[in-house]
Amino acid sequence: MDDQHTMQQQARLRDKILDSLGRAERALFTRPAPKSPRAQMKFLRTRAKGSTQAVAERLGVSRSTVERYLSGASRRPQKRLQAALVEETEAQWQPQVRAQARQRAATTGGLVISCRAYFGFGPEGTSDAGRMRDISAAVSPAHADRILAAQEGGATDDDLHELVADAYFRRDGGGRAGVHVEFKDVEWLNIKF
Repeated sequence: MDDQHTMQQQARLRDKILDSLGRAERALFTRPAPKSPRAQMKFLRTRAKGSTQAVAERLGVSRSTVERYLSGASRRPQKRLQAALVEETEAQWQPQVRAQARQRAATTGGLVISCRAYFGFGPEGTSDAGRMRDISAAVSPAHADRILAAQEGGATDDDLHELVADAYFRRDGGGRAGVHVEFKDVEWLNIKF
């Protein structure tokens, strides 16, 4: 039971980290992404080099459904399709802007991570004892590079969890090197490039 609860917490943390990275990337867009289902379908078809079958597979619908939206015969997608359209469009929108921001964060700029979560690394009764804290920290380019590379590589829950904790407490040199940090029960998490 306890292992299952821990796994659920890690899954929620991973979702929050990935959602926050997605929001940070969307904030960099220089133009708004297509909003209407037809415009989103056209954009996705362009990105799929004209293949309506590839778009259908990515969205989990039939090819005829994609063609109906492209022709304008259908205009109001069900919630699941609408969510998939938004997610796929934003994931593929302005790839150069996204790549430049990631490169800058990994080489010179780093990231800024803010969150409210349970942090602790000291014994009870000290100021370092675990408790809910609001923390904002500039993350070095080296840590930003590890976090972004892990996200792109499909990192496990534990990998992302440890990388964010490492970024806050700089375990690999300086700060509180070698200290075990508890980082859990994340209420909110924001990342900025």
